[in-house]
Amino acid sequence: MIQLRKNIAEMAGYVPGFQPEDAASYIKLNTNENPYPPSPQVIDAIAKEAGEGLRRYPDAASRLAREEAGRLYGFDPSWIIMANGSDEVLNNLIRAFAGEGEEIAYVHPSYSYYGTLAEIQGARVRTFGLTEQLEPAGIPDAYACRLFFLTNPNAPLGFTYTQRYIAELAGRLSGVLVVDEAYADFADENSLDLVRSLDNVVVTRTFSKSYSLAGMRLGMAIARPEVIAALNKIRDHYNLDRLAQAAAAAALSDQEYFLHCVTRIKETRGWFSAALEKIGYQVIPSSGNYVFATPPDRNGTRVYQGLYDRKILVRHFTDPKLAHGVRISIGTREEMERTVQALRELEA
Repeated sequence: MIQLRKNIAEMAGYVPGFQPEDAASYIKLNTNENPYPPSPQVIDAIAKEAGEGLRRYPDAASRLAREEAGRLYGFDPSWIIMANGSDEVLNNLIRAFAGEGEEIAYVHPSYSYYGTLAEIQGARVRTFGLTEQLEPAGIPDAYACRLFFLTNPNAPLGFTYTQRYIAELAGRLSGVLVVDEAYADFADENSLDLVRSLDNVVVTRTFSKSYSLAGMRLGMAIARPEVIAALNKIRDHYNLDRLAQAAAAAALSDQEYFLHCVTRIKETRGWFSAALEKIGYQVIPSSGNYVFATPPDRNGTRVYQGLYDRKILVRHFTDPKLAHGVRISIGTREEMERTVQALRELEA
């Protein structure tokens, strides 16, 4: 009889956002995908790599992509690791720092996949709730944990922590503070300066959202060289293929296109948030490419189903802390106008 490890047999797997087979027939606002295509330079770079060179292994160190990230963010490449999605980095951070039975922590609600990854490793999980002011509640002044994951901007709620708070939190931890900045490109500030000044801060990033590359599975981490060296020991030795490395370098180099798309999304986010408030929704001010909105009757299930019936996909969570609302990704202005019209019909 096949016998799994006890924790694997007993755990529940992570459930990603719904991906319909006929996605083109929906307005798809449920998985925070970018509504605009990748940079044309990315498409050209992939096309150039999609030839005879594919018979050879890629650069194991993803050197060109790391160098491009270093130029953009002001770090030596020894401070940067490229990854097969930021999830690979999150997983390897737990593998590197948390042994079986050791504690990792995160704020709830945020990215629940941290807990899944910890369960796989056999680490213990501790979560901290939020106050009404959206501040983490109950974190000890001197907290001994192996890793603390802080999603900033918070997903799914969209708010941000100040850099002053993040620095203070890092000083209270005996372990590593991982600032998950999957959505930081849509915010007004980030924690990269804290990586330089505090030796226990790691920043993770993804190309899925702001760079329109969810289909490529690209991510990175920026941390002290000794942390990067440890992560290099345990990653897959050819973790990024040639196409992904070319896409990453090209995306980072075309900042003009990147900033144009991010600006459009932020402008649409502001318009959409105001439109929701006019029809009676409560909207948490967001620094991501999504908003968390609560209808007047606090019935998120009703809103999700009503939009689904109109071929508009948003994200509804059954978690009691989130079930009262829905998370809505920011699409094009036209898509958001159609969504507002559908919501008006639901509230009429």
